[in-house]
Amino acid sequence: MNNAEDNKLVILATNTLARSTGATQAAALRDNTGRTYVAVNVSTQGLTLDAFEAVLTVALASGITGIESVVATGELPANSAVIKGFSPNATLFYIDASGQELAL
Repeated sequence: MNNAEDNKLVILATNTLARSTGATQAAALRDNTGRTYVAVNVSTQGLTLDAFEAVLTVALASGITGIESVVATGELPANSAVIKGFSPNATLFYIDASGQELAL
């Protein structure tokens, strides 16, 4: 990851996951205006969202019109298609527990 702004997303996602209780994933999203959003996976009896779905929901509620980049940490979220479906040119990265980067 060569982009300093994407490195900031890694820090946001990693810190969000570290502060959460019971979450197994976190994601940080930067929209096309430079605003950032974070979320963790949600799993209740009536609602299950992976971190990609959750962060997109938060961002959409704020009125985003596009996505530049999303970074996930923790367990790999399953639904990267939800991001690409909304913003096909968005870059998606996954950072595993050892810090290794995987472009999705």
